[in-house]
Amino acid sequence: MTSASIHPVVQQVTDRIVARSAPTRKAYLERIQQAKTDGPARADMGCGNLAHGFAASDGPDKQALRGLVRPGVAIVSAYNDMLSAHKPYAEFPDWIRDAAREAGGVAQFAGGVPAMCDGITQGRTGMELSLFSREVIAMATGVALSHEMFDGALLLGICDKIVPGLLIGGLSFGHLPTLLVPAGPMTSGLPNSEKSRIRQLFAEGKATRDDLLEAESASYHSPGTCTFYGTANSNQLVVETMGLHLPGASFVHPGTPLRKALTEEAARRAVRAGREEDTPGIGEIVDERSLVNGIVSLLATGGSTNHTMHLIAVAAAAGIELTWDDFSELSAVVPLLASVYPNGSADINHFTAAGGVQTLVGELLDAGMLHPDVRTVAGDGLDRYRQQPFLEDGELVWRDGPRHSLDNDVLRGVDDPFSPEGGLRVLEGNLGRSVIKVSAVRAEYHSVTAPARVFDDQQQFKTAFQAGELDHDVVVVVRNQGPKANGMPELHGLSPGLGVLMDRGHQVALVTDGRMSGASGKTPAAIQVSPEAASGGPLSKLRDGDVVRVDAEHGTLEALVPADEMAGRQPAEADPSGQFGTGRELFAAFRRAVGSAEGGASVFNPLDQQPATNDVPA
Repeated sequence: MTSASIHPVVQQVTDRIVARSAPTRKAYLERIQQAKTDGPARADMGCGNLAHGFAASDGPDKQALRGLVRPGVAIVSAYNDMLSAHKPYAEFPDWIRDAAREAGGVAQFAGGVPAMCDGITQGRTGMELSLFSREVIAMATGVALSHEMFDGALLLGICDKIVPGLLIGGLSFGHLPTLLVPAGPMTSGLPNSEKSRIRQLFAEGKATRDDLLEAESASYHSPGTCTFYGTANSNQLVVETMGLHLPGASFVHPGTPLRKALTEEAARRAVRAGREEDTPGIGEIVDERSLVNGIVSLLATGGSTNHTMHLIAVAAAAGIELTWDDFSELSAVVPLLASVYPNGSADINHFTAAGGVQTLVGELLDAGMLHPDVRTVAGDGLDRYRQQPFLEDGELVWRDGPRHSLDNDVLRGVDDPFSPEGGLRVLEGNLGRSVIKVSAVRAEYHSVTAPARVFDDQQQFKTAFQAGELDHDVVVVVRNQGPKANGMPELHGLSPGLGVLMDRGHQVALVTDGRMSGASGKTPAAIQVSPEAASGGPLSKLRDGDVVRVDAEHGTLEALVPADEMAGRQPAEADPSGQFGTGRELFAAFRRAVGSAEGGASVFNPLDQQPATNDVPA
C-alpha cells in the first residue's frame, strides 16, 4: 500500500531537526556502533564474570548462557501489584522466558524499575517525586542493562514517567534491539464525563465523600491502564506509532489470550533480533523521523502535554534536539482526528473499537502526515502498523485494520476532522514561554484577559475558592511548581474549582510553571511556564490584581504591567520548608541539577540550554 508524499511542513520540521541535531546525533550513533558485538555480548567476559551471570539459572537456560551461542534477552519491568496498569506484568516474565527458550534464546529478568501512580499521589506531597521518578527509572534501566549479558531487551512499562524513563535508559544502550511491551487498558467503567460531574459537585460541597469515592472506584475498577486519554495511554499510542511496539499491541486488554500471545511474540522477536546482525538497535529506530511520527500521532489525538517534556528528553538521549516550536508548527497542520476524554466523552476502548491505532496510522500515512520509510521492531516501514493482531486457531496473525473509522463520534478521517489543527500551541510574552492545549477548550475561552490571583500551591487556591474569593473573572496563577522548586507536580486538584467558576459564567484561565498533563480539560491553561519562578522567572514578580492575558489565538502570555514597573519589582521567594518528608529530601540534588521544562525538565539532558537567572526577561 502506498502513502502520499510527505506534507511540506512535516518535512520542513523534520529537516530542521536533522540539521540542528547533526553533530550530537552523529556522535551518538558512533558510540552505539562501537558497542555492538559480533556474537553474544557475554562471549568476551571473563570466566568469573560469566559464572556470576548464570549462577542463579538452571537447566537449559544455564547451559545456553554457558554455551556462549544463544542470544540473551534482558527483561526490565515496572511490575508492582498495587498499580492497576502494572499488576498484569506479574505473569509476563514466565511467558517471556518460555517463549525465548522455544525460539532458541534465553531471557533473564535483569531488573525492576519503580512505578509510581500520579492518580494516587495527586494533590499530595508524594507527587513532587513523580517527574523525577522518570530519571530514577532511566538510571535503574541503565543499571539493569549494565551487566552486558544481553543481546536484546524487552522493556515492560505503561504509565506517565515510566515509559519515557525506560526509553531514556534503553537509549543509553542504543545498540541493543529493544521492544517495549505493553499490558493494555482496563475495561470501560463509569463514563469519564460523569466522574468529572461528581468531582465538581464535591468541590462545591454538593456531593459527599462517599459519593465521590463511589464514582472514582467505578471508574478505576480493575487491572489495566486507566481508560481516559492521559499520559499513560498517550505513551502507548506514541510508542506504537514510533515503531517500538508490535503492531496493534497497545490497547489489547490484560488477561486475554491475545495479550499473552503478543507478549510471547515480543520475546521471539527479541531473540531473533539478537541473532541477526542487521537488526537495528533502539537507538537507530528512534531517529528524527520516528520522533516526528510520534509527535504527529500525539497531536492528531489530543494527547498529553507531558510529552512536550518527555519526548524532548527522550530525543536528547538519542542525540536529537527537539523544541516546543517543533510541536507548535506541527500542531498547526496536523488535524485532530480523535475525540477521547478529556477531549470528548469516549474512552480509549471506544477509540480502539472505532478503528484505533490502525485506522489512525492509515489516515495519517495516506495524508502524508507520517514518515512511512522508518525502521520499526516489526521490520522496515510504518505500513505494518495499519494491521491489527488476531488469534486464528491459536496462532497469532495480523490482518489489515479498518480503512475508515467505525464511529465518527470518536475517530474521524483527515477529510472530516474534529479540528483542522492539533490544538497544542506555544505562548510567549513578558511572562516567559509556555504550552497550552486547547483541543478541549471552547473557542470563546481561547483568549482570556482578567486580573490575576497569585498562589504558591494548590491548597491556597482551594481555600480561596471555598471562601468565595474567586467568584469573578480571574486568571489563577500558581507559581513555584516548576522542577527546581518542588519537582513539578501535576495540579489536577485545581480542575474542579476552575470548572465550577467557568460554569458560573466567568472568564477563567490558569497560568503555572507546574504541569497539568493529559487530563487537561476545559479550562485554558498556560502550563510549564519557562523560566520557572524558582529560577527568577517573571512569574515570581506577579502580584494580585495584575491584569494577565492568556491568548491562544495570537500565541501570547503577558502581564499588562509597564516594563519598568515589572523590572523594579523584587521576585517573591519560594518557601523551602516543604522540601522534606515523603522522600522529598532525597531528591534535593535533582532539584538543583534539573533543566527547564522547555528543555525536557531533565537532570541529564546535555542539550538543554536553560537560560541563566540573570538572563531572564524582566
